[in-house]
Amino acid sequence: MKLNSRLVMVLLSITTALFLTACSGEKEKSSTEDHNSHANMEHSGSGELPEGLKEASDPTYKVGSKAIITDDHMPGMDGAEAEVVGAYDTVVYSLSYDPTNGGDRVEQHKWVIHEELLDAGDKPLKAGDEVTINTDHMEGMKGAKAVIDSAEEMTVYMVDFTPTDGSEKVTNHQWVTEDELSPAK
Repeated sequence: MKLNSRLVMVLLSITTALFLTACSGEKEKSSTEDHNSHANMEHSGSGELPEGLKEASDPTYKVGSKAIITDDHMPGMDGAEAEVVGAYDTVVYSLSYDPTNGGDRVEQHKWVIHEELLDAGDKPLKAGDEVTINTDHMEGMKGAKAVIDSAEEMTVYMVDFTPTDGSEKVTNHQWVTEDELSPAK
């Protein structure tokens, strides 16, 4: 009887150790993916625009035109053909923040526009300014305190595209900047 009890205890200990090791590895992977590769980002959007956003007067890429995405905010984006569904003149920010739902700090998130910041005022903000994010491109983003890494006035685009990695079509993706697009061939 003592041998069976010891065997059960040894097997239980090994099983517990394996389970804890697997769980901790999965959590580490998930945390890194969620905040560094935008795996937790809302890829498709409703198309709803923040209040006060103005349509671009003379965008390089007109609504309905095609362009190639040349950046990789998320897997499958770089090289994908996009259809422009909106073009807007605004200030675009790269910013760093700690998610409201915990997790690792997000560094240089691309992109949040001026109209998506809480009480941002009428004038463009600058690198180093502290702000509160008022949008939810990613889980834990809305309400987060952030520091602006960069700010630039430009045209930003809302686009539809099919990722190059074969994943599901993305609609109303917010935002791609003009320098992240090239003419479609």
